[in-house]
Amino acid sequence: MKKLFFLLLYSIGFLSFAQKVELKEVTDSSQIFKGEISGIPFTMQLKYTGIVDCNQYQHFVDGWYYYDKYQKKIPLTGIYDHGNLYLYNFGNKQKQSAKILGEKITSPQLIEKTDSIAKMQNPKETLIFTDDRSNHEISGYFVLGNKKQTAKLFTKNSMIYRFNNYLILPNNKKINTYDFIDRYGGNELLSYSSDKSGNRVLLYFEHTSNFNACGMCGASEGEKGYRVLYFTHDWNYKRHEDF
Repeated sequence: MKKLFFLLLYSIGFLSFAQKVELKEVTDSSQIFKGEISGIPFTMQLKYTGIVDCNQYQHFVDGWYYYDKYQKKIPLTGIYDHGNLYLYNFGNKQKQSAKILGEKITSPQLIEKTDSIAKMQNPKETLIFTDDRSNHEISGYFVLGNKKQTAKLFTKNSMIYRFNNYLILPNNKKINTYDFIDRYGGNELLSYSSDKSGNRVLLYFEHTSNFNACGMCGASEGEKGYRVLYFTHDWNYKRHEDF
């Protein structure tokens, strides 16, 4: 690994420190979403409260939503499942029913039955969003009593738990490796260089192979290596290579 590092360092020319580059790690455990229910603007905040079994892509969430016009917070609890959201308001029995829901959902197989399990607690309101990754919005529906209405979130990413690695670049620019490299984070800034071909940044990365924390899928040692990010002279991102 050390030989590979020095080979990269000298062959790609990471010898210049004329401009300052920084990397900041920020782990999000909550997100705020904007959207519409039957055309009416609303705001929703959800926070990560723990994994269901052993997969970070399947976890419990708690939070609230309100209609922007009134801003009265209505509590929500539910499940984030690989981009899909199953959210419920149980009225006066919110805490009690949320606890029961958490106790009953203990495996990926039971996550598939989240809505039917929640319905046994007679939710007052239901919000379900399905991430089909086909556009810049996430569609779904809202149920109040027997009335079902359309709903959508103004985002293409409904993830709650995110490993952000912000690269602070010259010319007041900032990019998040989460958005264009991968979602695992684990980057460490080693060096950067500028010459007639443009700008380059050298990172070392080490992270889990996936978000599974147990079982056969989580048994590997993970991924580690080096990556070079290439930029134009004015620090516009072009591409990256992993080694």
